[in-house]
Amino acid sequence: MNKFNVGTARRIRSCAGMSRDRLAMVVFAVVVMTPAAVSAATRIPLPQPRPAALAPAGQEGRQASEAAPAVPETPRAPSACRLALTDAVAIAPSIPAITGPGACGGDDLVRLEAVVLADRSRVPVKPSAKLRCTMASAIADWIRADITPLAEGLGSRISELDNFDSFECRGRNRVAGAKLSEHGRANALDIRAIRLADGRTIALTDRNVPHELRETMMKSACRRFMTVLGPGSDGYHEDHIHLDLAEHRNGYRICQWGIDDPMPAVAPLLPAERPAEAPPREITEKRDELPKSVPTHEATPAPAPRVARDTPVQVVPEPRKRPAAASMAGKATKDSSKPLPSASGPSKRLSAARPVKRRRKRHSDLPPFLRSLLE
Repeated sequence: MNKFNVGTARRIRSCAGMSRDRLAMVVFAVVVMTPAAVSAATRIPLPQPRPAALAPAGQEGRQASEAAPAVPETPRAPSACRLALTDAVAIAPSIPAITGPGACGGDDLVRLEAVVLADRSRVPVKPSAKLRCTMASAIADWIRADITPLAEGLGSRISELDNFDSFECRGRNRVAGAKLSEHGRANALDIRAIRLADGRTIALTDRNVPHELRETMMKSACRRFMTVLGPGSDGYHEDHIHLDLAEHRNGYRICQWGIDDPMPAVAPLLPAERPAEAPPREITEKRDELPKSVPTHEATPAPAPRVARDTPVQVVPEPRKRPAAASMAGKATKDSSKPLPSASGPSKRLSAARPVKRRRKRHSDLPPFLRSLLE
């Protein structure tokens, strides 16, 4: 047993008293100092979120979502064209809008995969074309209303549409620096041919296709589209047809599709080839430009003699020329030993080129009163 005495009781009482004071101080500190410490802690700024470029892999999306709460996108209402372009007209699912680069792209885009005919048969577009809804609708109407009856008139039906080019962000005719093409706006389609179910292919620019058929297709395309370019337009559309719905001033339409006639079955005769020993063309042309030589007897006519005004001039008539054959025959009968003169040789008779000798009147022939004056 522990011994208990007065000294022990005093020591216990003093310790107990000190314990109560310290406990009171601790309680005071907890009650009074704790709110101040909490408020000071709240005033300390927190570090900024780590930049996305420096964030570890896979943390960018989480930090962005933590920094800004996601706002649900409101779906856009479908356009009137989208509502009209149903599966009964064409297989053309909508695709997201394309923005850039530059002015390329657009909204309300579709991927035209096939045109649905009235009998529910499909005409595939190969490859599928990225187009604006309005352009895809115009292509579908053209195939259904115009091209299908033409194919039926040929005893078959259309089975495929050959797509040469649709959406492509480029300049016109793929020329660097040129104005943006309607292909860059998904507002144009290039077509090379239409295939039929019996295996025939109607190339729109082939001269061997009947002239009337190509002309009918050209007129129908120019009625439905704002721009139609084909052979003879600008040299870039000789093997395909360009169709677009670009708006021109005052509703102007461009229809440049030349319907060429078939090539002749037999090629025309070509000129003979130039002989190898012939002189160069430059030398021949210079030789042709030289002046022709003039005969000596015609080069410089002799001057006519000066005659006094009061002297009568005796005019000698020029004899008529006899035919060369007659003159030669007459001379042959007179003198067969002499050589016959050349028909082209110069004549010994007087000609207009030689001066005519004129006889002057003698003074003795004059009257006496004039003779004295002249002497």
